[in-house]
Amino acid sequence: MKKPLIYILALLVIAFILPLNTHAIPAFAKKYGFNCNMCHTGYTKLNDFGQRYRDNGYQIPDQQGGEKNVFELPPPIAMRLSLGHTFYNNNDNTASSFNIYGVDFLASGVLHKNISFLFIYTPRIDEPSSMFSGLDSINSNPSQFGSLEAANLVFSNIIKGVLNLRIGRFEPGYHVYSSKRSYYLFQPYEIYAMTSPMNNYVFDDNQIGIEATGHFPFGFKYAAGFVNGTGGSSDNNNNKDIYLNMVQTFGKGDGQSAGQRIGVFGYYGWQPLTLPGNVIGPNGQTNGTDNKAFYRVGATGSANWKTLNLQMMYFIGSDDKVLNTLDATENYKFNGGFVELDYAGLLNNRLVASVMYNWVQPPSYDSEREVDAYSALLRYYLGDWSAVNIAIHGEYTHRITGDVTKNKENLFAVALDFAF
Repeated sequence: MKKPLIYILALLVIAFILPLNTHAIPAFAKKYGFNCNMCHTGYTKLNDFGQRYRDNGYQIPDQQGGEKNVFELPPPIAMRLSLGHTFYNNNDNTASSFNIYGVDFLASGVLHKNISFLFIYTPRIDEPSSMFSGLDSINSNPSQFGSLEAANLVFSNIIKGVLNLRIGRFEPGYHVYSSKRSYYLFQPYEIYAMTSPMNNYVFDDNQIGIEATGHFPFGFKYAAGFVNGTGGSSDNNNNKDIYLNMVQTFGKGDGQSAGQRIGVFGYYGWQPLTLPGNVIGPNGQTNGTDNKAFYRVGATGSANWKTLNLQMMYFIGSDDKVLNTLDATENYKFNGGFVELDYAGLLNNRLVASVMYNWVQPPSYDSEREVDAYSALLRYYLGDWSAVNIAIHGEYTHRITGDVTKNKENLFAVALDFAF
């Protein structure tokens, strides 16, 4: 454990000796002349204003029509890059490496009053690669696969505040806590990846389809979607998946950085057993058959006190017994969630600290997929008033998997995470 202690000391020293003057201004902040913290508690986590701005189709609430569109401004393109050093060990051995963890290209803006777009592309990274394979890039997996993570149009205020439509590929509304906008670079929300052995649906995937959202003056918000349920792929059956998310905020704020919020969500989908079907369309869609149902239901909560934010999620999953290759006599049922406590302090929220607990509880006959993960991080942001957009990031996770044969893992990383 000596190396993690050295990393922590290095993180603290670098945070206070590096200059604080930089002029890399992310696209949204540059458009309005705002500080990045106008929309973020500390990027990437949205505050109340940032959440309302997103809900309003990337328009400042009540200023629709006064917004400059993308044809009147420089191209609204941003980039995010994370790089650093990772130290890892498990029951067997230890490994460490310098890495480039990921690159995102983002473009977003207003095309016309109440019509906006979002585009996010993550390019494939072969060299340099972060895979601990020791192989060349031809024979090894890339550290990041190329993906059109988001490409959608937003039609806002069809009914003012009450009805907005998002069409394309997007992060679904049941992602109340976004894995894409989490402070954690290395520890995911474990429950998001859980499913039965034969179900290809992944809770964490962005989906292709259409989503209606709305927010009301008394603090109620909803999101309802009609999607393929296959991530970025064409649909594999004629049954579309549906979902509904509802949240209620109490007090001033949106539950992100002020006010208190509770919510519930549900997702109902279909997984075909016979693929492909007897028709394959020009875009890859097929009418797979022998469809079996699955669902996800859960509850969320967010509580704020001064600069502390406590957020929680719990959900239950169930897949039809035909999808359960481990015990075909009963549905595959599991549960899990996370609790995360975030703190932001110092000028412009330059210092962020967080602790998080993740758990996944599979059925007893699949107990080796059980997860308990304990994580903590520190982020210190560099930048001038207009762009607090470079973070020195230190993160640690102790992860235990399996009930009988317990595999204990430790991961510690120091990274630079920046966007412009």
